[in-house]
Amino acid sequence: MTIPFKKIGLIGKHTNPEVRTTLASLVLFLQAKGIEVVMEEKCAKVMYDLLIKTIVREKLGQECDLIIVVGGDGSMLDAARAVVDNGIPVLGVNRGRRGFLTDISPQALTQSLEPILNGAYQEESRFLLEMELWRDDQKIDSGIALNDVVLYSGDIARMIEFEVFIDQKLVYRQRADGIITATPTGSTAYALSGGGPILHPALPAIVLVPMHPSTLSNRPIVIDSKVPTQIHIMPDNLINPRLSCDGQVHFNAKPNDRIIIRRKSKELRLLHPNDYDYYNTLRTKLGWSA
Repeated sequence: MTIPFKKIGLIGKHTNPEVRTTLASLVLFLQAKGIEVVMEEKCAKVMYDLLIKTIVREKLGQECDLIIVVGGDGSMLDAARAVVDNGIPVLGVNRGRRGFLTDISPQALTQSLEPILNGAYQEESRFLLEMELWRDDQKIDSGIALNDVVLYSGDIARMIEFEVFIDQKLVYRQRADGIITATPTGSTAYALSGGGPILHPALPAIVLVPMHPSTLSNRPIVIDSKVPTQIHIMPDNLINPRLSCDGQVHFNAKPNDRIIIRRKSKELRLLHPNDYDYYNTLRTKLGWSA
């Protein structure tokens, strides 16, 4: 049988000793199968006893057939933003807490990987968001997010005032701690903590979740992902809010700035074992039916 993945790139949370142990086992397993293995540069620096080719993260998607991420969902989010434009599939080994995206158990690493490496797996697409920050009719910053784009005050107990437009139509003007714009992937993350609904990953939808709004009638809204969302920070705000993409990349905003959020055209290719069940993941991770 032809191996579908001849060159595999590895990314891991290198500060975690358990991740390093799993990475070492993974390298030996893959090399024994005749697969070329490369490791992200920062991660490889702490793997002292492994003779392995290293590569900068920006080139992983250009040179590999598959990316394996060892860590938690945060590691997967970081990796997804780095490789999504190359169309390379990504697979997650869970060494974090929740593990909605990294669903392979390290205890069953070889049993789960064997059929995947032989071409037996489930593949799904997850869309990302593109964020642009505009000031005085000029784009001053941009970012992408697999989970969410969050506008927040940056100060404890300080509200900000903003307007939300969907497809250029005014939805509401709001005073709140901020607002979460989340994909279906991100609906089980920060948006869920804020009282938002869980969206199935196949839905072409985005959820807007106000954070501690001053008006109790304001509720999360699920909208079509194909139309742009615009958030206008009102000019009379007395603080400078902040923006984040996946809680990992942060931007400084100012009163009267506009944030434009669109669905990214390139999607993440996410692989799962053949026995993967999304609803089982929800039951397990969220403690349903306990």
